[in-house]
Amino acid sequence: MSEPASISTGIAQRYATAVFELAKEAKKVKAVEADLTVLYEAMTTSDDFRALINSPIYTRDQQGAAITAIAKKMKLSPMVASTLALMAQKRRLFVLPQLVQNLRDIIAEDKGEVTADVISAKALTKTQADKLAASLKKTTGKTVTLHQSVDEALIGGLIVKVGSKMIDTSIRSKLNSLQNVMKEVG
Repeated sequence: MSEPASISTGIAQRYATAVFELAKEAKKVKAVEADLTVLYEAMTTSDDFRALINSPIYTRDQQGAAITAIAKKMKLSPMVASTLALMAQKRRLFVLPQLVQNLRDIIAEDKGEVTADVISAKALTKTQADKLAASLKKTTGKTVTLHQSVDEALIGGLIVKVGSKMIDTSIRSKLNSLQNVMKEVG
């Protein structure tokens, strides 16, 4: 891991741990969890939001004012809103994606859950998602929460990541393997 990445991860872990401990003490974990979903959605869909948290051209005051307005518009809990304001003041908004992921992991671990990232060629139906979650629950022994995304380049199949394990049953992967075998033969 590169040094800047490990620094970012360390910063995000400290913020995530602090927010979780405060939320647990105040019995506001559910509210924080809902805020994480809203923030994740904003980070994945809004180029402007990503620019705000990553761009060094914005001053502390500009980032602080913008993040306060955004938190109010998103109706984030006071705990998360004040954390974002503090991060803006300290010029730490760039670690927001890692913070969201770390906080999700901490909350899931506290609830005895594990998160599985599922990438599929097309959106899974409710039945397919339920069967996959049940199958993963048998394997891991924990309740599984699926974070689904779609990548049409897979052609078909799934890529499932649970912790450090990854299962790639995509057609793209199989075609790449076949292509490598054919290169060895010819």
